[in-house]
Amino acid sequence: MDQNEALLNVSNDATLGKVEIAPEVIEIITGIAASEVEGISSMRGNFATGVAERFGKKTHSKGVKVELTDNGVMIDLYVTIKFGIPIRQTAETLQKNVKQALKNMTALETKVINVHVLAIEVETEQMNDPETT
Repeated sequence: MDQNEALLNVSNDATLGKVEIAPEVIEIITGIAASEVEGISSMRGNFATGVAERFGKKTHSKGVKVELTDNGVMIDLYVTIKFGIPIRQTAETLQKNVKQALKNMTALETKVINVHVLAIEVETEQMNDPETT
């Protein structure tokens, strides 16, 4: 695949030159915007991102999939939500936050932002709580 095909052209004024944004940039902006939403415990990545994080590399695009189509930008988010947090409300907040961040930073209008809740994080009490012993 040609590298130029994977870039999103966002220029309005051709007299100054081209402005292109790589999908990876959209993934990073989306990941950072998602991490700002209260109730999101973590984003789910693949095996490679897990290994990279073990070596200290922070991957902001973890749990984000961006697809550039003829109809616009489509985003899939794979998240874990904290127990006790309203899922629907959190997902809607997540969608709005990501859409606004992308609009502010890139002037892109997203067509679809899908939120996939993969797990609920349940905090468990420690077995040996110092206050109970």
